[in-house]
Amino acid sequence: MVTNEAKSLLLNKMKMIQKADQQDICLVGPVRLPVQLDDQIVTFNWYTWLKVEREMSPVDVLDSLSQTTLAEMQQSSVLVYGEFDTEDEALIRMHSICHTGDIFGSKRCDCGFQLRESMRMIVSNGCGALFYLANHEGRGIGLFTKSLAYILQEEGLDTVEANHALGFEDDSRNYEDAIRVLTELRAKPVTLITNNPKKLAALQKHGLLSDTHIPLWGDVSDYNKNYLATKVEKSGHIPSDEKIAIG
Repeated sequence: MVTNEAKSLLLNKMKMIQKADQQDICLVGPVRLPVQLDDQIVTFNWYTWLKVEREMSPVDVLDSLSQTTLAEMQQSSVLVYGEFDTEDEALIRMHSICHTGDIFGSKRCDCGFQLRESMRMIVSNGCGALFYLANHEGRGIGLFTKSLAYILQEEGLDTVEANHALGFEDDSRNYEDAIRVLTELRAKPVTLITNNPKKLAALQKHGLLSDTHIPLWGDVSDYNKNYLATKVEKSGHIPSDEKIAIG
C-alpha cells in the first residue's frame, strides 16, 4: 500500500482523463528526464499513462498498485520538449515500440534510426513530443508473435504476408489513447513526423494536424531494403520524395 506521505507527493502529478463510454486514463507527469542525445544532454518532460476503470480517482490508482502486476504489462509514455502547450510549431512523433530495433539496434527495420532521429528533429525545432506506444510492437501483434513473423520472413514472406499468415491484419495499431493524451497536453495543431498515412488520418480525424507532415526515411541497408519497400508497395507508406496534402 502506498503511504500517505508518498500520496501527498504524488497526487499533484496525477490527472484523470475521462471520456464517455471509454476507460479513463490516468496521466502521470511531468518528470524531468535528462537524455544523452549524441554529444549533448537534453532535458525532456516525461509523462506516462495507464488505462483504468471508470470513476477511479488518483488515490484509487495508487491504492491498487501493489495488487496490479504492471511489470508484466506494457505502458506507454511521451517525451515532451519545450513549451509544448503554447508554442505554435510543435513536431510530433507517434513511435511504435520496437524491442529489437530500439533496444538491440536490429538492422531488420529502421525503427531505432527513426526513434533517435525524431528526437533530434524535435530538439532542433525547439518544441515537440515523442509518443512511445507500448502496445504497438510488430504493428500491434506483440513481441512473441513478431518473432514468429520474423521466422516466416526468413522463409521468404514479406512483412504483410507474414502477419496475414499468422491471422493478423497488416496493421492493427490504434492511436486513440495517445490522441487523448495529446489533446490533454496541447490544444494547437501539430506537425507529424511520419511516413504512414494511417497516422496522419488518425490525427486529422480529431482536427489536430497542421497543413503538412515531415517524412522520415533513412538507415537503408541490405538487411531492411525489402522491408522498407514493402511499407511503400503494400502498406501505403509515403515515399521519401513525396508529401501528401492534409485536409
